[in-house]
Amino acid sequence: MTRRLLTLTAALALAALGGCSAAGVLNATVSHKNFRTEHGLAYGSSPRQTLDVYMPAASSPQSASHGRPIVVFFYGGSWQSGSRDSYLFVGAALASRGLVAVVPDYRTWPETAFPGFVDDAAAAVRWARDHAAEFGGDPSRIFLMGHSAGAHIVMLLATDDRYLAAQQMSKRDLSGVIGLAGPYDFLPLHDATLEEIFPPALRAASQPINFVEGDEPPVFLAAGERDTTVDPGNTDRFAARLRAVGDSVEVKHYPRIGHALLVGAIAGPLRGFAPVLDDTSAFIDAQTSREAQRDGDAQSLPCASCTLHCAVPSNCLRKVGARVDGSSQMPKKARANAGSSNSPVIRSPA
Repeated sequence: MTRRLLTLTAALALAALGGCSAAGVLNATVSHKNFRTEHGLAYGSSPRQTLDVYMPAASSPQSASHGRPIVVFFYGGSWQSGSRDSYLFVGAALASRGLVAVVPDYRTWPETAFPGFVDDAAAAVRWARDHAAEFGGDPSRIFLMGHSAGAHIVMLLATDDRYLAAQQMSKRDLSGVIGLAGPYDFLPLHDATLEEIFPPALRAASQPINFVEGDEPPVFLAAGERDTTVDPGNTDRFAARLRAVGDSVEVKHYPRIGHALLVGAIAGPLRGFAPVLDDTSAFIDAQTSREAQRDGDAQSLPCASCTLHCAVPSNCLRKVGARVDGSSQMPKKARANAGSSNSPVIRSPA
């Protein structure tokens, strides 16, 4: 089958079938020469709590001696379906850009309801940090990325710190977060199954937009202008809230792109439809470059004159927002519409 025919077949499948059948076509086009994989690694006790790791080939150049950035990618599926096996093309594409990609499965409905899948995601991120060095990754440069329901999940981790806190982590441990076609502000619900997935008492706590408070990691948001599955208004409203509190956010709208094709465009045969991979890679590169510069500035700061008394001085600028003059910008603690940041993480009913 020619490359041109594969492209057409995949594009038609994405448009007509919502991406499920197209994933097999896209995965069939992946060359395995430029990356290595580890499959089915457990980050929890449930059969769904497993993940795959994609690493650049050993001969690929590495920009930094301390390890490559790590991207933990969460797929979508309306919180009801999905499989990491379908996203070989995503892991391979990220590895081709010199990144270590981690693609977890997570529990879905009816095995669990909100917030069970967010708890799983936090556990997967903790696993990625703890095991980063084993795969050539840098545990201090962790990016989260998600499509559709996966984008919702990563933005909750980036805004509501209770999930990562349950894993002895913080959103300040994240170098950046990438959301593709995500629902971030999707109440009220209009679907009977979603009403079961998100119990009434927890619905306000399920909306990432309710937790934005100004101390989020840098965010990249993308939406397709022809998306009829998740209203692109979610992206615009979420971006506006982030900007209103001074967070760093970059937004891309891709014309003529629908819901499934937004993630499908990461695959080699479909990259001509939208530069999703290029834009995502550029965002990651920009954040890692800024962090490297801040770390260099922090190492040159005479700690005796710093008022923060950091346990790890070389990381103080990046982790708590200290300025070179020794003053600091500590994160706000207000929780809009969704309870106190001191509350324990919401536990799954399943």
